[in-house]
This record gives sequence, structure tokens and C-alpha cells, in this order.
Amino acid sequence: MKPHEAHEAVEDIQDRNARVEAEKAWETSWARRLLITLGTYIIIGGYLNFLGVENPWLHALVPPLAYILSTLSLPFLEQLWVNKIYTKSGLK
Repeated sequence: MKPHEAHEAVEDIQDRNARVEAEKAWETSWARRLLITLGTYIIIGGYLNFLGVENPWLHALVPPLAYILSTLSLPFLEQLWVNKIYTKSGLK
């Protein structure tokens, strides 16, 4: 491998790592969670309104709140899984 090819390969890896870090940051961001929550609320509220459900926008709060509660518990459950299952299974 020529020196300039090695340099390009390193740059490609660094670019990929930066992209993966950005994608991971988005996956775990509160902005993403809030957008999903808001989208869920609007879609469910509109659907319930279309069906003629009484107080559709109040009832539409249930799925987005359940989503937020589930995301709040994920870090705890992830750490539990890593400590109890992943490290003891020999995967690490």
C-alpha cells in the first residue's frame, strides 16, 4: 500500500467514525425523542378525532407518554443487561 493510499484509508475510517458518532448522538438525543413523541401525539390525536372519539387529544396523550416513560427506563435496563447478561455470556 502506498503512503497516500494509507492516508486515504485512515481518512475514510475517520470519516466513518465521525458519521457513526453523529448517528449515535441522534439516536440517543432528546430532540429525536421529542420529535417522535410529538409525531405520535399528532397522528394518534388526528386518528381518534377522525373516529369521533370523545376528547381525542386528551386520549392521544397515552401513547406518547408511554413512549417517553419507556425511553427513560432504557438506560437503566441497558446497564442491567450489559452487567448481568452481556459480560457474563462471554460476548464481551
